[in-house]
Amino acid sequence: MSVVPADVLPGAVLAGEETAPEPAVLGPRARLWPSLAAVYRAQLSRARVARIPLLFVATFQSVGIMILMRGVVDGGAEARAVVAGSAVLVVAFVALNLLAQYFGQLRASGGLDHYATLPVPPAAVVLGAAGAYASFTVPGTVVTAAFGCVLFGLPMAHLWVLVAVIPLSGAALAGLGAALGLLAPRPEFATLLGQLGMSAALLLGVLPAERLPEAVRVARDLLPSTYGVEALARTFAPHPDWALVLGDLAVCGAVGVLSLAVATWAYRRAAVR
Repeated sequence: MSVVPADVLPGAVLAGEETAPEPAVLGPRARLWPSLAAVYRAQLSRARVARIPLLFVATFQSVGIMILMRGVVDGGAEARAVVAGSAVLVVAFVALNLLAQYFGQLRASGGLDHYATLPVPPAAVVLGAAGAYASFTVPGTVVTAAFGCVLFGLPMAHLWVLVAVIPLSGAALAGLGAALGLLAPRPEFATLLGQLGMSAALLLGVLPAERLPEAVRVARDLLPSTYGVEALARTFAPHPDWALVLGDLAVCGAVGVLSLAVATWAYRRAAVR
């Protein structure tokens, strides 16, 4: 009886020569816009109840400032600056101050680890949270601007420009607030930086630029919300210079893109630690 080696049989494969299994194919990477929409909806539903009282406080604060300034400012360019600065101050209170506190607490509590495990780009997390917080400023900003027009006798015909001023100023201030919260070593410092940023928006945005010292005017030009204030203030003039308004809005948008990019970098830096 003859014995035939196993390796000569047709179709036979030795156990040691079995082919390795094919690597598993990974799913496609999450796209930015669907991820951004998901984070935005989650943040909006989470912060809706907690932020409404704070939005009332921000609106009441801006309205109170205009009432106080009414005894000092009669009208003209100074009145336009007060109303525009008070309206944008609502955006600064929520988008800068509260967002800095939120990301500071999120980093200290380990909440960034949760977002790091999700299949979403870092930019979607920052933009989604910034957009949700900025959305809460819309009612308060509109109410403040309308009340200021009535209080100082300014025209309300061009208040539609808030459609551009609110998102552009909100993006610039929200990016700055997120970066401050993510870069602060402790949540207490994030809260302090957010408060200082809002105070700068109050002092440099509400007070007329003509009454500020030259050195302070330079600091005012560096504040992201300044260009949103200038754009809104110009629309209160009898004959607005729309080229200058568009220029201010363009600068505000460019600053917003830059600040959000810095916030995204700060998020990546904090998430890997």
